[in-house]
Amino acid sequence: MTQSDRKIRVLIAKPGLDGHDHGAKVVVRALVDAGFEVIYTGLRQTPEMVCAAAVEEGVDVIGLSSMAGSHLPFCRKLAVLMKDNGLKDKLWIIGGNLPAPDHAVLREIGLHGIFPTGAKFADIASFIRENVR
Repeated sequence: MTQSDRKIRVLIAKPGLDGHDHGAKVVVRALVDAGFEVIYTGLRQTPEMVCAAAVEEGVDVIGLSSMAGSHLPFCRKLAVLMKDNGLKDKLWIIGGNLPAPDHAVLREIGLHGIFPTGAKFADIASFIRENVR
C-alpha cells in the first residue's frame, strides 16, 4: 500500500473534565463515513494522554472536541508536548464550544483548523483532506 492509498488517520480526543461527548462521537462517525480511519480516545484526556495516543497511533491529524471552556490552557500545554514529541508537522484541529475571541489565540498556539459548534461535517472532512501533509 502506498502513502496515497493509505487512509488518513485522525485522532479525536475530549480534553480535561469535559463530560459531553455526543458531538465528538457524531464527528467521529461522520469522519469514518467520509473515508478516514478514526481513533477516538474517549473522555477526560490529559494533554499527555492525547500526545501519547497520537505518537502510539501514528496519526496524521490531532483533533480535539471541547465543550467545557478549558481549551486554551489545554492547547497551550499540548502544543509544548507536540513539539517535544515530534508532532509539530501533524494537522491540529479543534471543534466545539469555541468563543469567537478565542479563535485568534488558538491559531497563535498552533491550531490549523477551528470548527465551532454547528460546523458542517463536509467542511471538516475537506479541510483535513486539503491540509494533511
